[in-house]
Amino acid sequence: MASGFLKKTPAPRFLLRERLKPDTVSSHWGCVKAGNSPRVPPFPAPVVSSAVKLQTPSPPLCALLLALGGAVWCSREGCVMFEGQSRILPGSETLNKCFFPFPFLTPSAFRKEMSLSTKQLLARAKNLSLPLIVQPQDKHETSHHKLSAPVPEQSSFQPCPPEVVFQNYTPGEVCEVPVVLRNRDKVPRMMKVTLESSPYFQLVGPNDVYRKVPPGLSVTVRILFSPEQNKDYFHQLLCTTEREGLIVPIRAIGARAILDFPDELDFSKCPVKYSSEKTLLVRNVGNRAAHYQLSTQSPFSVLPAMGALGIGDATQVTVGFQPLKTGDFSASLVVHYDTGEDTHTSLHGRAADAHIRLDKYTVSFEKTYVSLSNRTAVRIHNMSDITACFQWKAVDSGQEEDQLEQYHRMYQQQKEKFYDFLKEWGVDSTHRERFALLTHSLQNEMAKVREDPMVLSDGIFSLEPKEGEIRPNFWAEISVFFKPQEARVYEQAVYCDISGRENRLPLFLTGEGLGPQLHSYFEELNIGEVSIRVTHRYKAVLLNKGPIEASFSLIPPSTAMGSFFTFLPQEGIVAPHGLQVIRISFCPTMLGEFEEQFCFHVHKSPKPVTLTIRGSVMGPTFHFDVPALHFGDVSCGFPRTLKCRLSNTSLIPMVFKLSIPGDGRGEPSVDVSVKIPNPSSQVWRKEAQVPIRPREFSISPCSGSIRALGAQDIKVTLCSNTVGDYELELVLEVDDVAKAAFALPLTARYQHFSCTCLSFLVHPSTLPGCSSRGGVLLHELDLPI
Repeated sequence: MASGFLKKTPAPRFLLRERLKPDTVSSHWGCVKAGNSPRVPPFPAPVVSSAVKLQTPSPPLCALLLALGGAVWCSREGCVMFEGQSRILPGSETLNKCFFPFPFLTPSAFRKEMSLSTKQLLARAKNLSLPLIVQPQDKHETSHHKLSAPVPEQSSFQPCPPEVVFQNYTPGEVCEVPVVLRNRDKVPRMMKVTLESSPYFQLVGPNDVYRKVPPGLSVTVRILFSPEQNKDYFHQLLCTTEREGLIVPIRAIGARAILDFPDELDFSKCPVKYSSEKTLLVRNVGNRAAHYQLSTQSPFSVLPAMGALGIGDATQVTVGFQPLKTGDFSASLVVHYDTGEDTHTSLHGRAADAHIRLDKYTVSFEKTYVSLSNRTAVRIHNMSDITACFQWKAVDSGQEEDQLEQYHRMYQQQKEKFYDFLKEWGVDSTHRERFALLTHSLQNEMAKVREDPMVLSDGIFSLEPKEGEIRPNFWAEISVFFKPQEARVYEQAVYCDISGRENRLPLFLTGEGLGPQLHSYFEELNIGEVSIRVTHRYKAVLLNKGPIEASFSLIPPSTAMGSFFTFLPQEGIVAPHGLQVIRISFCPTMLGEFEEQFCFHVHKSPKPVTLTIRGSVMGPTFHFDVPALHFGDVSCGFPRTLKCRLSNTSLIPMVFKLSIPGDGRGEPSVDVSVKIPNPSSQVWRKEAQVPIRPREFSISPCSGSIRALGAQDIKVTLCSNTVGDYELELVLEVDDVAKAAFALPLTARYQHFSCTCLSFLVHPSTLPGCSSRGGVLLHELDLPI
C-alpha cells in the first residue's frame, strides 16, 4: 500500500460524510471529514440530481448550506452542495479537510492526540456517523422485504468505529481492532464483508462471504494489522448488502514530528510601530524528523519561515509583533507539518502610543535674507523604554506615500503607451529626443523622491539629521534650516514618523524671506521747467542697505514722455552696502507737464525700486516790442508801413511764421503808383471789380528763425483798397509750441475825402489824392478842370 506524507497519498475515491444540524455547526470540528482514506473498488457513481460547485468555499457559506439541509463536500476544486439521492462526488479529486476557523488544533492538543494508542482511540469513538454508500442497489430486485426503516439516503448498517485507526504501534507487532456492524433496519439483512488482499491488513474470519444479520443485532469482524515500518498505511473494508454497498476506512498513523510550541503567546502591551519580539526554544518531541513551515498574519511575523529539526533537537523561533495602529490584535501562528497536520498557536498583542513627543510643534524663523540661511533646533524627547527610530516625512500618512508611488507607476505605463504611439506613427526623431530628455529629468526627480525620505518644496526648509535612533529616556536635537529663495512668507509642515507613535508628529515651519534692500537716494526728482528739444542731464543714486548684493534692471517705460528719458546703466549689480550712480538724459519733443514713474526690477525682491520725475516741458519764449500796430486813417491805394521787433527770450532757436488770418485772399491790393502812369486803367472802376477781396497787408519777413536770445525786425504794410475800418491780428506761429502762439492787434481806418466840382479841383485834405481825370491832387492845390 502507499505510504508517506498525507498530502502525497493517492487520491481517495470516497468521502465519509457527516450530516450536521444548523445548531451544531458552531461547535463541530468541520463540515466534512476527508482525506487520507483507503481506496475502494471503482463502483459506478450514481447520477447527482443537483449540485452547486463553489470555487472559494467559506465557513459562513458552508453553514448556510448545511442549514438549508444539504450535505457539504470540500475538495481542492471547491465546495459542492448535494441534494436528493446523491451519494458521492463523481470523479472526485484528493479531498482536504474543511474546518471552520473557530476551533483550531493547538500544539498541546496535537501532542495529546498523537500520544493516544489504538485502544484509546477505539474507546473514544463515541460519535458514530453513517458510512458512505458507494453502490446503492434496487431493493425490489435484491430483497423480498418491502419495508425498510432507514431513509434511502442512509445506510442500513452502522459501523463502530466508523473509521479504523491504528496509532502508536510497534513495527513487527500485530494489532487487532474489532469492527461492529449493526443492522439499523427493521428486517434481516444479508451482509458480506470484503477486505482486499494486503500484506499488512487481514480479516479474521471468512472473507467475501454473506451472513444474515437480524434487525437490531450486529456482527463483529476483526482486522489484524502487521506493520513493518513506523509509517502511514491506508486500506478499506467493503461491506455489501442486498440494499447497498458501504465502506469503512482503515488508516494507520505512523511516526509524527511534534514541535512543542505553546498554545498561546501573549505580547501584552507594546509600543505601536515598534517591533516587539519573543524568542521561543522549540524542541521536536515526536518520533520523526520534522520538516515544517511557519506562517502567521500581519502585524505578527515569524522567523525562520521554514526548517527541519531532528528527533530531540531544539531550535529558536522568533515571533515578532509590529502593529502600525493602536488597538488589540489577534492571529494564529500556524505550523504546517510535512505530514499534513497543522497546529495553531494563538497570538495576542495590544498596541499603544509610547511617551514620545517634540519639545515644540511650531518653529518661526526670523526674517532671513534671500540666499542666506537661518538655523534653529527642535528636540525629540523619548521618555519610553524603547529605542525609537525616527524619519522626517513630507506627508502626514503612509497612504499619501503609497499614492505617490501609484502615480509613478501610472506615469511609467503612460510613458510606454506614448512611446508605442510615437513608433506606430513615425514621429520625428527630434521630438522623440526632446520627450526622452523630459522623461529623464522626471525620472531623476522620482529617484530623488524615493531616495530622500523627506521631500520639501525647493529645499526651502531642511532638517538634519533626517533619520536616526533615540535611546530610551533620552532626546535628540534636530537642526532646522531655513534658506529662502524669494522675498515672501514661507509655510511648510513636516512630519516625524517615529516608532512608538501611531500618528506622525507634525512640525509647522514658518519663515519670511527678505530680498535685497535696494533703495533710491531720493524717491522724487523735480526738474522744473525745461526747454523742448534740448538734452537735459541728471543723476540718481541707488543704495544697497542690505548684506547681500542686489541685481537690478530697468523696466522699460510704456509712456510717450517716458521714452524721452535715457538711463545708464540700465542694469547692474550693487554690492552689499554699496551704491550705484545712474546717469539720466532727457530730450523731450513734446510740451506740457509730466510726472513719470520709473521702476527698477530687483532680482529676488517682490517690489521694484521706483523713481518719480516730474517737470514741465516749455517751448521758446518771445515778445513784441509794441502792444499793437495802429495804422490810423489810411487812404485807398496809398500804402502805409509800420515796424515792430520780435525778440526770442529763450535759450534755444525759435522758428516762427507770421500771418494775418483776417486779410483778403485775392490778388494784392493796387498801389497808387500803378494807377497814375495809366489813367485809363479799369482797376478802380466798378465794372472792373471782382468779388474776391484783395490782400491788403504784407509782412516782411513772414517767416524765419531767431537765434537764442536774438531779435527780428518785422515790417507790416497796409495798402487799403476797401472801404471800412480794420481790426485784425498779426498771428505768430512757433514750431513745437502752437499754431497761434501769439496775436498782435492791427487797427486802421479808411479815410474818405470830399470833392467840389468847380472850374478848379480843390483838394482840401492834408493827404494826397488821385483824380479820375488824371493827375494827383496835392495838399491845398487847385487844379483846373
